Amino acid sequence: MMLPGLPQNNYPGGHAQVPPGFELVHADASLLVLNKAAGLLSVPGRGADKQDCLSTRVQQQYPDALVVHRLDMATSGLLLMARSIAIQRALGALFERRAVGKRYVAVVDGDLSAAPDDAGWGLIDLPIAVDWPRRPLRIIDAAHGKPSQTRWRVLAHDAVAHHTRLELAPLTGRSHQLRVHLQAIAHPILGDTLYGDAAVQARAPRLLLHASQLDFAHPVSGELLQFQSAPPF
Repeated sequence: MMLPGLPQNNYPGGHAQVPPGFELVHADASLLVLNKAAGLLSVPGRGADKQDCLSTRVQQQYPDALVVHRLDMATSGLLLMARSIAIQRALGALFERRAVGKRYVAVVDGDLSAAPDDAGWGLIDLPIAVDWPRRPLRIIDAAHGKPSQTRWRVLAHDAVAHHTRLELAPLTGRSHQLRVHLQAIAHPILGDTLYGDAAVQARAPRLLLHASQLDFAHPVSGELLQFQSAPPF
């Protein structure tokens, strides 16, 4: 979506020098919207072997790019970066106020029945805590976990393959939230090497989780933006 009065560069062919591993979806004077590949870290990790990441690659082309939020290494899809500290703070505040709409697509093990409400949306409302002996894993912990909510609805069933395609709308933003919540209701995401058993891991060559949509008000113009990315699975 074009923003009046702001420099735009949304044509991927105009960015032949952008390193591989992501697609530039949108660029203006304030922010970047990127499509991250699965298997690429969002930010540097600990150790020399974990320095290659999305933020580093983007900064080769956009030195002013700053991290706003993250996706798990195994997750693909849409991610925002700011182009100044002021915009980074403004976008961060939107996330804190839950004013950024996020949608994901996942393929999960088993046949998950559609939710009974009129719109077909169900809710997973289970508190999540760090599993300290097995960090960075998370667990459901009623006593010590932080409130965590995920809305879900069925997009399609595959009775032969025995899996279900879901649309997910997290209302909170806990680490590994979608993966932990779906494992907790006995429908882990296919290809999940952290929360799926060996059979679930073997059913897909990657984690079948993709950040498919972002909705937010532009921090400068106030215009409502919506970006979509079709899952590559």
